[in-house]
Amino acid sequence: MAAAVWSDRGRRSGTLAATVISSRSRSSHSVLKSQYDALVIGGGEIQKAAYLQKGGLKTAVLERRYVLGGAAVSEEIFPGFRFSRCSYLLSLLRPHIYNDLELKKHGLKVYMRDPHAFTPMLEEGVRGAPPRSLTLGSDLAMNQREISKFSEKDAFPDFVAHLEKLAEAIHPLLDAPPVNIPGVTSGSLRKRLAAAKTLIPIVKCGVKLGRNIPDFYEIITAPIMKILNPWFESEPLKATLATDAVIGAMTSPSNPGSGYVLLHHVMGELEKEKGAWGYVEGGMGGVSQAIASAARSYGVDIFTEKDVGQVLVGSDGAAKGVVLKDGTEIHSKAVLSNATPHVTFKHIVPQAALSPKLIKAIDQIDYTSPVTKINVAVDKLPNFLASPTPNNKPGPHHQCSIHLNCESVEVLESAYKEAMNGRPSVRPMIEMTIPSVLDPTLAPPGCHVVSLFTQFTPYHIEGREWTEQDREAYADNVFDWVEQYAPGFKKSVVGRDVLTPPDLERIFGLTGGNIFHGSMSLDQLYLARPLPFLSEYRSPIKGLYLCGSGCHPGGGVMGSPGWNAALTVMADLKHH
Repeated sequence: MAAAVWSDRGRRSGTLAATVISSRSRSSHSVLKSQYDALVIGGGEIQKAAYLQKGGLKTAVLERRYVLGGAAVSEEIFPGFRFSRCSYLLSLLRPHIYNDLELKKHGLKVYMRDPHAFTPMLEEGVRGAPPRSLTLGSDLAMNQREISKFSEKDAFPDFVAHLEKLAEAIHPLLDAPPVNIPGVTSGSLRKRLAAAKTLIPIVKCGVKLGRNIPDFYEIITAPIMKILNPWFESEPLKATLATDAVIGAMTSPSNPGSGYVLLHHVMGELEKEKGAWGYVEGGMGGVSQAIASAARSYGVDIFTEKDVGQVLVGSDGAAKGVVLKDGTEIHSKAVLSNATPHVTFKHIVPQAALSPKLIKAIDQIDYTSPVTKINVAVDKLPNFLASPTPNNKPGPHHQCSIHLNCESVEVLESAYKEAMNGRPSVRPMIEMTIPSVLDPTLAPPGCHVVSLFTQFTPYHIEGREWTEQDREAYADNVFDWVEQYAPGFKKSVVGRDVLTPPDLERIFGLTGGNIFHGSMSLDQLYLARPLPFLSEYRSPIKGLYLCGSGCHPGGGVMGSPGWNAALTVMADLKHH
């Protein structure tokens, strides 16, 4: 079967994904009004719209693309193959939002993964045996057997318990705005006391951490290797864990702050299982559709293909609504932007309404991304030399995050250094997932959808823009590496969709291609996310709020930025 290459430069005719709902198909249910209480720009993580509507504010969501969900979308790129085109795993959806909005009732179904990590080795097997591999899951005894292939000393369960203890302690910070420093330090006594309530989550965090505060400080500031080296001697185990410390981040395991990214990725839970990640039935668009269904049940109006051109700012300096690129004006008391802070303040807010100081500060936010995502349709299951399975039948390892080119931390370091010198990694870090192993709705019988989340690729190649030839050459190189672990992979490819950092920016609005809406470095977290004077979701323009992943607590934590922003909006309008 000849392989096809997808181009998103224009929508391919005849493509229809179950999760695509256009403004035309919704017209019989919702008519765009000229006046709302609240408008949400962008259709990603629209639970904030549900909460605003529940709070009595008539709310509408305006999505630029033809498919709802921001980065959490499902798209049928090739006939019969549905992909989680950008975001591809679920974990960091906050439990209270999952329960409040009754997302299971609204169609959300999640496939749990156990085991969850598989790292095959590129090596010659001993006496005809297959190459070694490392498989990790919830079975502690199995984990120790797997790790003992490489080390008898490594105490993995103790390390996991240590991480979970730290992650559990900071949960109070995820579901509340950062401390209101100006409110606590200035104004009347009554206002200071009111602002002092924002100290409660950080106090709870400190109490939960207790004697572990030094450990917490170390993990958020140190390189991940400084954390891992005292615990482990096995290179494949350290490299596998280090991938979660650099995933989505232009950093290396030896760089300070990489420890926090690992902690960020174990903060979630799924079906009450801490740190678990799963596949959403129908792809990640299934999350967006479940949230949209809940929002509609409360009365939220949701529209796609409504591209906001500019926020309307009145003569009093307050936001009054938006104007679409087709000239349609929609007025509202509050405007919430799901877009990155860069897109919000550099593209959709009139520059005359902003101070030069703010514009300069926005330019300093780091959006560097190392990610190229490749979505692949295959007509047979990859068969790994390290764990061969007969007759196209999946093994337990096929449901995992499959870590390729992770034999050692040195491999990851080399890949990072090449990207920092302006070149795509020759031996890239690859995280492969095959959700169709558990979810049969994604591909035709016998076929599969494969996600290749790869690093490290720069936004510009040695100072110039990516060309189509560059994209194909990089994808060919990635496929060559996959082929070494799973011979026959390249022949099985039906089609591929290559998304470099500029493509992720252009298609999904991710500035710089950064999947977190801004680097998750210590200087861009909590009180400083996205900037020290913008950390409370309110913007300098009265009535305009930030509610996307560029706000605290950051990218990937589905629900918290929007939940916190919605509470802020409702408090402001009630006070007003």
